[in-house]
Amino acid sequence: SMLLLMYGGYRVLQGDLTRGYLMMFLVYLLMLLGPLSVLAQSAAEFQNGLSGLDRILDLLEEPREMESDAAEKLDRAEVEGRVTFDNVSFSYPGSDRFALEDIALDVAPGATIALVGPSGGGKTTLCNLVGRFYDPTSGRILLDGRDLTEIEVDSYRNLIGIVEQDVFLFDGRVAANIAYGNRRATPEDIQRAATIANAHTFIDQLPHAYDTLIGERGVKLSGGQRQRIAIARAILADPKILILDEATSNLDTESERIIQSSLITLMKSRTCFVIAHRLSTIAHADRIIVLENGCITETGTHETLMATDGRYREMVLLQTRPVEVV
Repeated sequence: SMLLLMYGGYRVLQGDLTRGYLMMFLVYLLMLLGPLSVLAQSAAEFQNGLSGLDRILDLLEEPREMESDAAEKLDRAEVEGRVTFDNVSFSYPGSDRFALEDIALDVAPGATIALVGPSGGGKTTLCNLVGRFYDPTSGRILLDGRDLTEIEVDSYRNLIGIVEQDVFLFDGRVAANIAYGNRRATPEDIQRAATIANAHTFIDQLPHAYDTLIGERGVKLSGGQRQRIAIARAILADPKILILDEATSNLDTESERIIQSSLITLMKSRTCFVIAHRLSTIAHADRIIVLENGCITETGTHETLMATDGRYREMVLLQTRPVEVV
C-alpha cells in the first residue's frame, strides 16, 4: 500500500492523475482489504470445521452400544427398583481373570447396600454392572425380575443417578450444571433441589447466584461446594437407582457432616449402592457387602457384622483404633 501511495503521488505530480481520483482509489482499496481478510480467515475456519466434521461423522457411524431390536423401553412409573444379581461373573475385555465371580445378590426396592473391601475387590466393577456400562460375562442382572439385556439402554440409564468422588462440572452457570440432571427443570425446581442438597445458601452468596460462572470442572468452588452441586443434580434427576462412590472421603469434617445430611435425604426411597471408604458413614445401610478378590465374603448389617470376628469388624477397628506411636 505504501508503494501504491508513492506511485499515486508521483502520478499526481506529473499531472496524469488528480488528487480526487487518488483518494477514491485508496478508499476503495481499504474497503477491499477488509472483505479479503475475512475470506482468508473464513477459508481457514472452514477447513478446521471440515476436519472436525470428519471426526463427528466417524463417531456417528460407530454402532450404538448394547443395542438390541428386542429391547423395550421402561415405563418409569412402573419401576420399583429391585436389583438382582443372578450368579454373575465378569471379566474385563482382554483380561483372563474374573473381576467378579459368582455374585448372588437380591436388593429390595429402596434398600441401601454398602460395598466395602480392599482396593481391587470388585466394588467399582459391581457398580459398573448396575449402571450397565458392561454386561456380565456369565449370569444375569435383573431389574424387577427382568433381564437388563431386554431393556433399552437409554431407557434403563435414565433411572440411574451417580455421585462420585471426582465431580465433573462444566464451565458455565451453576443453574445449568444442576439442570444437567433434568434438562426440562424450571428455575424453581433447580432452587428446590439445591435447597435439599444444602447448596442454596452458598449459591445465593455467589456474585451472580445461580447465574455465576464456575469455570472448567468447577475450579472456582471448594470440594464441598462441588459435591453439593452434584447432589443437587442427582436430586433433580430423581433416579430410581442411586450409585454413590463415597462422596465425602476427600472432605473436611464440617463439609462431610453437611453432605452426609444431604446424602441421607437423597437416598430415601431409592435403591442405593454405596461404595464406602470411611466405614463410619455406612452404619445406616440396610445391608453391608464385603467384597474381596471379586467374591462376597461377608454380608449383614453393621451390628451383626461387628458381632462376628470377621473381615468387616477388622476393617472398622483398623479405622477407629488409635495409632500407636513407636
